[in-house]
Amino acid sequence: MSEWFPAFILSFRHSIIDSLVMQTYTKYTPDDQAVWRLLFERQMAQLPGKASQDYLDGISATGFRADRIPNFERDLNPNLQRLTGWRVAAVDGLIPNREFFELMANRNFPATTWLRRRDQLEYLPEPDMFHDTFGHVPMLSNQAFCDFLASLSRIALDHIDSEEAISMISRLYWYTVEFGLIREGNELRIYGGGILSSVGETAYSLYSEVPKRIPYDVATLLQTPYIIDHYQEQYFVIESYEQLYQSVPQIEETLESLLVS
Repeated sequence: MSEWFPAFILSFRHSIIDSLVMQTYTKYTPDDQAVWRLLFERQMAQLPGKASQDYLDGISATGFRADRIPNFERDLNPNLQRLTGWRVAAVDGLIPNREFFELMANRNFPATTWLRRRDQLEYLPEPDMFHDTFGHVPMLSNQAFCDFLASLSRIALDHIDSEEAISMISRLYWYTVEFGLIREGNELRIYGGGILSSVGETAYSLYSEVPKRIPYDVATLLQTPYIIDHYQEQYFVIESYEQLYQSVPQIEETLESLLVS
């Protein structure tokens, strides 16, 4: 079962916040630190050979460690600023579409500060800090991927009052940023944060014979519904992160065409 789904898709169903918050690091208990270590080591034991090399390189480049919950301001942001000019922005929970996309368009990745409990290791109804940071932040060390995120967010802001447009953009976001695969050499690798932070879907996405694996195609992605209550039935495969960024004009053009058809 998929363990979370994107904050911007479900924000209208939940209590939301209107502003950023501080990550109060002193509130993390020894058990929180132990849960972080468990989650981190469990995923890192299986990701080599499965995760994109850019993601694996980003783990160390952005400052992740098994023995310490990441401190956004001390650990992650100085490294991200140096690498790609991005930051992690602490938020208290799920946030509205406009705030989500404004943050991303300005190169701030929203991340919750709460961590799942021991009895939530296998399933969460919404994303926690492990998903938001471990799943996504390492990829923010890749400039082309970052430029894609910022550009997609600007397109979303241009259509923020159109439920149909946001729905289509959410599909593309889901099948790339959250559940995307990339071909590196002759092998498939994972770059989507939803897979990278999921102990079960990591192997399933690459090796199961159940799901389809489909070449990246903008028009198809914008019109392909996704599922939230079990593993994906299909994954879309990019050839490079530059391909994602270079597809931005096509995303904008295809979205406009679909909205008027």
